[in-house]
Amino acid sequence: MRKMTVIVAALAAGLLAWAAPAAAQVSTLTKVLESGKLRVGTTGDWNPMSMKDPATGDYAGFDIDVMTELARDLGVEIEFVPTEWKTLVPGIVADKYDISTSASMTTQRIRSVGFTSAYYTLGTVPMTQKKNADRFTTWEDINQEGIVVAVTLGTSQEQQVKTLFPKATIRAIEAPARDFQEVLAGRADVSVTSTVEASKLVEVHDVLMIVPVEEPAAPTDIAFLVDQDDQVWLNYLNHWIRIKENEGFFDSLLEKWMPLN
Repeated sequence: MRKMTVIVAALAAGLLAWAAPAAAQVSTLTKVLESGKLRVGTTGDWNPMSMKDPATGDYAGFDIDVMTELARDLGVEIEFVPTEWKTLVPGIVADKYDISTSASMTTQRIRSVGFTSAYYTLGTVPMTQKKNADRFTTWEDINQEGIVVAVTLGTSQEQQVKTLFPKATIRAIEAPARDFQEVLAGRADVSVTSTVEASKLVEVHDVLMIVPVEEPAAPTDIAFLVDQDDQVWLNYLNHWIRIKENEGFFDSLLEKWMPLN
C-alpha cells in the first residue's frame, strides 16, 4: 500500500509540474526599456543601408537612420554592435544584440531567427569591369567554365550563385574584404550583389558596371532580424514599421539614400 501511495504521489507531482506554466520569457522590449539601451547589430559594409567610416567608427545609411528613429521613439540610447554577414544570424541567437539592420529573407535564415515586416524589395545583379562589356550581357554569359564569380561570404547571394552559375568558379570572400574588390583587382570576372548596392558602387568606382541582364535575379524582401521566439518584441516592431510607413518616414529615407530608385 505504501508503494502505491509513493507511486501516486510521484505521478501527481509530475502532473502538477507538467501543468504548471513555464516561467514567462522577458521580452526584449522590456529589457531595452529597462536598460535604456538598444543594441543594434550591423555589418557597416552595405551601401546605402549601413556604412561604417573607418576613420571615425561612425555609422551612416538608410538602416542607421531607421534604428536611430526607433531608439528615439523608445526613449533609449543606441549602441551599434559590429558584426559580419556570416555572424549576423548567430549574433541574434546568442543575444549579442536586440535587433540587426536589414538583411534579405532567406529559407536558411528563417530557420534560426525572426524577421520583422518587410519594408523594401530588392534583387541580385552581376557587376564587372567596363572593359568586359562585350563579354557579359546575360546571366548565361557568366555561367561558363573558366569564369570566376566573387561573392561575399554569409550573404544571401552566396546561396544564389550556386544556382545561377553552376558551371562557373565561385570565390567566396570573407569580410572585411568584399566581392567587388576582387573584380577591381582582376582576380574575379564578375561579382554579384543587391540592386541597391550595385547602383552605389558604380557611382564610386568608374571602372565598374552593372551587367545589363534582362532583369535582376532572386527578388527578395529585406527586413530586420530579431529573436524568433519573442513575439512581443516582434509585434511592437511590426506595428512601429506600419506607423512609420503611414507617416511617410520610409519614403523620406528612400528619397535621401536612394533618390534614383
